[in-house]
Amino acid sequence: MNRFATRALYPVLGLALLSGPAFAQPRQDPDWPCVQRKVATLSAGQFWTGPDIAAAGDWGSDNDAAVLAQKIASRRTELSQVGPLLDGFAEKLGADKDAKDKALTRVYAGVFEVINGERDKVMGGIARYAQGQRRMAERIRDEADKISQTKDAPSATDATELPKDQSELETKFAWDRRIFQERSQSLTYVCEVPQLLEQRLGEIARLIQARL
Repeated sequence: MNRFATRALYPVLGLALLSGPAFAQPRQDPDWPCVQRKVATLSAGQFWTGPDIAAAGDWGSDNDAAVLAQKIASRRTELSQVGPLLDGFAEKLGADKDAKDKALTRVYAGVFEVINGERDKVMGGIARYAQGQRRMAERIRDEADKISQTKDAPSATDATELPKDQSELETKFAWDRRIFQERSQSLTYVCEVPQLLEQRLGEIARLIQARL
């Protein structure tokens, strides 16, 4: 890259660093880079209008409910499979409505805990991702400043061939900038995961409540 091509990058560097979702707009939490509104925590009652969850007992102590909860909470299980799995579970419980409702409530409690736990991990990963992007943005700015200082030095010439050290710096600058932009694009998809998990949780809650 010659000095003129590199210099042409400077006016757009700020825009390039601010164009991704990680820096789309000011936010109260600097570690939340997504355009989606941050919902830090979920509660089981947000998705549930059925029987009291606490009164249904510990879902982990009900082996059948725990196995089913973990299976249908997993994104490997298609939502189209959840209904039939719930029907098979409910059929084994017999005609005792109260026992069936409590067992299904325990299934929901398990699904909530599993999905909410996965969501918490994703939220933490997004925060770490944002921190890494911020550090990389600072490094790119430092690299751009060093290149600019070198070009503005009295010894700088208009020669098209750059000194080895400066050439290496510009190569590193271009590479880091490319990685930053690719990571910003990837973050767009990562940011959708918490919402997708919430939607899955809500749909499973609806399917369970339909069988109470």
